[in-house]
Order: sequence, then structure tokens, then C-alpha cells
Amino acid sequence: MAPGLLYRPAYLDRAAQLALRDALLEIITAAPLYTPRMPRSGKAFSVRMTNCGALGWVSDAQGGYRYQATHPETGFVWPPIPAPLLLAWQELGQYPAPPEACLVNVYGPVARMGLHQDRDEQDLNAPVVSLSLGDSCVFRIGGSVRTAPTRSLRLESGDALVLSGASRLAFHGVDRITPGTSMLLPEFGRINLTLRRVTKP
Repeated sequence: MAPGLLYRPAYLDRAAQLALRDALLEIITAAPLYTPRMPRSGKAFSVRMTNCGALGWVSDAQGGYRYQATHPETGFVWPPIPAPLLLAWQELGQYPAPPEACLVNVYGPVARMGLHQDRDEQDLNAPVVSLSLGDSCVFRIGGSVRTAPTRSLRLESGDALVLSGASRLAFHGVDRITPGTSMLLPEFGRINLTLRRVTKP
């Protein structure tokens, strides 16, 4: 679909999805979900999120998009990245330095994510490795400019997607969630896990 884009359907089997789900529930207990807000306007995102790893991505009206070492509400450091996610980074990302952040985005039935680039990192040569759990979604990806043509892809629970090379700065987003397509999560919805290297090795 785009140079440098790797799509691995059913990368995680059912047992691996269940194990990762349980690990995420522990992470959310330690680092509760919060609602990020747009810079300047303070408009709330439709997704809730948390992070794990040495750094976490946050956004608010005052500080804008950024990475920081502590939860914006509790002030505690983020929980460590679970071993299965580190393995996915090695297998799919094939990058010599480990990830420093894993964004945990939780989508309800009407949540979406507008077209955006992942460019808040210092190391843009590192890939972005993404895993899906729960309900299916319609994922849309374009080119390095917002006006480039886009294509859509249905991501299901267990699927993996990697943005690297020319696709690393491709505009992408989630148009909609398809409720009821998975029974994996106790409250339904979708969780997207995005592994990133933030600083240069």
C-alpha cells in the first residue's frame, strides 16, 4: 500500500492476544487512562490513553504534544513495556535500539483518530510498530503530505502494522470502529498499541 509499510494480519494468535490483554489491564491499573487534549484549544480527544515505557506521549492545551517520563495526572513514572511487545518490536521493527514508549490508545464505539503524522520523536529513522486488540477498525493511510491520496485497510484483533522507510511520516488515522466484532476486551472497544523510539541511539 505504501513503501516501507508492513502489514501482518493475525500476527498475534488468540492466546497471545489474551496474555497481552491481561498485561494491559495491569498497566492501566498502575497508569490510569486519561483524556489527552489538543494544543491551544484544549479540545478533548475521542480516545482515552495511557503509556508504558521510559517515556509516554501526552498532549494538553498548555504544553502541546510531547513525551515525558511521568503520568500527567498521577505524577508517577510509566510502567515498563511488557516482554511480548518488546519481542514484537524486535521481530517486526528490526531496529537495533529498543523502544522507549508504547502508547496505549483505547477506542470506544464512536472514537476516531484524524489524519496525522507521528513526528514528535527525535529519531525518525526508527519504525513505528502498531498492534491491534479488540474490535476491528477502518485504518486510513496516505502520503507524506495531508493532501495525498489515501487508502483504507481493515485492522482486526491481533493484526500488526509497521510504518518505516518512506511510510514512516505518512499521514494516517482511524475513520471508525466496528463495534461487536471482538469479544476480547471486557468492556469491548479497541486498543491500539504503538511502540516508538523517541531519542536517537
